[in-house]
Amino acid sequence: WARIVLQVWDESQWLRNFWMRKGTFLELCELLSPALKHQDTQMRAALTIQKRVAIALWKLATPDSYRSVTNQFGVGKSTVGVAVMQEANAIVDLLLSKVVTLGNVQVIIDGFATMGFPNCGVAIDGTHIPILGPDHQ
Repeated sequence: WARIVLQVWDESQWLRNFWMRKGTFLELCELLSPALKHQDTQMRAALTIQKRVAIALWKLATPDSYRSVTNQFGVGKSTVGVAVMQEANAIVDLLLSKVVTLGNVQVIIDGFATMGFPNCGVAIDGTHIPILGPDHQ
């Protein structure tokens, strides 16, 4: 991870494997760091935030099994599971309200009502959710 992915991979390899550029990955790590920072213990050093985010993104971006991800990053299966859950929770807690906007809910409900779907605020298939990307991306 530290010797190959962080230092050798070019942008196309980052896009192919993580579905994002390295700069976006590093920015995501910084935004999630308050929720993902762990302290070293006497038993072992904590995984870096970058490695934790990479583990979770790799699992989410590929159809790999937990066992495959453990071999890729040299960690245990439970570490992969915990990393995925903690990153998902951190995204919801720290970024969801900053990145995903749903607009005026009453206007959405009224729009569905005029189409014959009263009391509906969301349609799963075909829903367009505006996502506010960084200005430099």
